[in-house]
Amino acid sequence: MVQIVIILAYFALTVFIGIRATKKSDSSTSFHGAQLGVVMIVAASTGEWLGGTSTTGVSEYGFEYGISGAWYTVANGIGVLFLAIFFAKLYRSLDTVTVPGILAHFIGKDARFVASILLIFVMIVVGSSQVIAAGTLGVEILGLPFWASVLILGVVFIIYTIAGGMNAVGSTNVVHLVCMYGGVVLALVVALKGLGGGSELTADLPQEPYFQPMGIGVSKATSWIIASLLGACTAQAGLQPVLAAKDVKTARKASFITAAVVAPFGVFTVLLGMIAKVQYGPEIEAMGGGKFALPVLMMHMHPAIGGVVLASIFAAILSTVSPIILASGTMFTKDVMLRKLKDQDDKKVLYVSRASTAVAGLVCIALAVIFYYQKAKILDLVYFAYTIRGALFIILLYGIYWKRLSEKGAIASMLLTAVVGVFWVAWNTVTGSFPINPNISETYAAVFTAAIATPVFTLIFPKAIESEK
Repeated sequence: MVQIVIILAYFALTVFIGIRATKKSDSSTSFHGAQLGVVMIVAASTGEWLGGTSTTGVSEYGFEYGISGAWYTVANGIGVLFLAIFFAKLYRSLDTVTVPGILAHFIGKDARFVASILLIFVMIVVGSSQVIAAGTLGVEILGLPFWASVLILGVVFIIYTIAGGMNAVGSTNVVHLVCMYGGVVLALVVALKGLGGGSELTADLPQEPYFQPMGIGVSKATSWIIASLLGACTAQAGLQPVLAAKDVKTARKASFITAAVVAPFGVFTVLLGMIAKVQYGPEIEAMGGGKFALPVLMMHMHPAIGGVVLASIFAAILSTVSPIILASGTMFTKDVMLRKLKDQDDKKVLYVSRASTAVAGLVCIALAVIFYYQKAKILDLVYFAYTIRGALFIILLYGIYWKRLSEKGAIASMLLTAVVGVFWVAWNTVTGSFPINPNISETYAAVFTAAIATPVFTLIFPKAIESEK
């Protein structure tokens, strides 16, 4: 009961902060983000990288594979660092708040439309994974069926996001970030004490794979790194606050800080998953596997401590769902509906922004239920989405550095890359292995396809021919 009260109180605080931000989101520009400072950028951007995936998802991998599951946040930190060093300054100077807007600058308007559709798909998949994480906690804490838990929690996410937009995301994520780090550190200290110390962990779990840096497999770990490295540069939810920075210097500084905040977080949650394996392994397996590692561990702690830690996990999920559905709504409004809305007043644009953000949230809820009952691993869902995003960055690189790139060639490459990525995942789902070679994951397949197909399609649809028309 104490745990439920604490979590409901935290939810109420989140909704209150989000709705208060409505006063600062009375225009479409403020709703999507503008003139943001370092703190707001770091808080909002971090939500892309630390959420249900970095808590429930990483602990699931810790439960099943051990310490190597921490590669998720480490890889994300590396990706954001890459963004900070090489592209934050360039992106912010383009005066756009969407990744498809960046592609439009270097490739063309039609490429912008295609990229927006693919990236909205990516955001929806990632958002669904966050809702799954929230739902698993709701099942354990509230005792509800998964679908009911997801519906209730998902509606909360939607309400405060459409109320305050980017201001709501930034304001609530400042609170979430403090709660997240404080909660997982507290949980780790208490859990290790209850276990009898770190030596008990090493004694009760096998060295392989639980204490191997590449226990999840070299192919998977490297594919995570590649997907994060490339995906960070086309991650709408993570980039939108950066693109809305008050100036270039602020955008770059905030990106460096975000990388430093993101990278170490998974170490804490992966250790919690490993502790859950030792203490409550059979119980967690009976419930449905590693997705329930954190909820079960927290429910066995002192009610007050467990409530605080569970609130921190919800904070992590809330911090990610909101920027993701906001990013989806922003891209739909700016990049899909742009031509239809350009002659409309700002109230109309703001209405479409809020409506499309709400629809994105509802789609995430529906897909979360489907993915959950299909037993999909949370991190696998996320990295499938990252694969598409990373491949788009390869095409964008051609647009930035290769003047001969044709828009038709870029669009053909985008579409082929998406088809290859979906095929690779579908094949693996049906057969249990990847086509061609078991070590060539969907990340490698999509990136290689983008790298090769882009110049090939440009030769087939050369830029000179387009300009003659």
